[in-house]
Amino acid sequence: MKALALAAGRGTRLRPLTDHTPKPVLEVAGRPVLEHILRGLRAAGVAEAMVVVGHLGEQVEARFGDGARLGMRLHYRRQAALSGTAAAALLAEDWLGDRPFALTWGDILTDWGNYRRLLDTFRREPCDALLGLNEVEDPAAGAAVYREGSRITRIVEKPRPGTSTTRWNNAGVMVLTPAVWPILKGLQASARGEYELPQGIGTMVREGHRVCGVEFEGFWSDVGRPEDVALLTDLHARGRLSDELRLAEEGIVSG
Repeated sequence: MKALALAAGRGTRLRPLTDHTPKPVLEVAGRPVLEHILRGLRAAGVAEAMVVVGHLGEQVEARFGDGARLGMRLHYRRQAALSGTAAAALLAEDWLGDRPFALTWGDILTDWGNYRRLLDTFRREPCDALLGLNEVEDPAAGAAVYREGSRITRIVEKPRPGTSTTRWNNAGVMVLTPAVWPILKGLQASARGEYELPQGIGTMVREGHRVCGVEFEGFWSDVGRPEDVALLTDLHARGRLSDELRLAEEGIVSG
């Protein structure tokens, strides 16, 4: 299975760290953010990936090259106008073809075992889309995911704090099938003027596509703020977060 990493954003919340360095190249817990992601995918058996770059994308390409150092084949597409994650994903449609593929945001870090868990679950129980889910106190910062068994019945993006009756959040790592392409092409721009992949996933749910979830275990964190970088680097330096992003103690980092 091929993989797609969406890593074009400006990393606005990470300024000033991202003023001259793109988020995927920022070092966290001993490695660039994107390297953690790619190594995790490679450990799960993914040998080929495309990275959609944008802000300071030439630095990403220079750092990772053809992927040989990671034991992968890497390809790149430039998102010239940062018009949303759905638009970014569509840049890779021709390369991904008519097969299922793994997709990850370029700022999500998780225990490497979760990549294997996601892919193995999809192989056992194929569906139109399979989302990784992480448990949080309140999914207000992400997307509240409601489900019946493994099947997702509703997704609420950025719900108001305290209003969700689920603790499951869209973890930002998923497997998608070609069923997503016509939906992404038919999206309307969001209130931010962008074409956003979560809108497309929500549309799949509403239209009756089989969208399922698999629970992630152990470590999960986005890398959205300078304090996230500092915390994760400190945990790694003190031996509480392994190179494979496994926690020495449970509950250190909350999603």
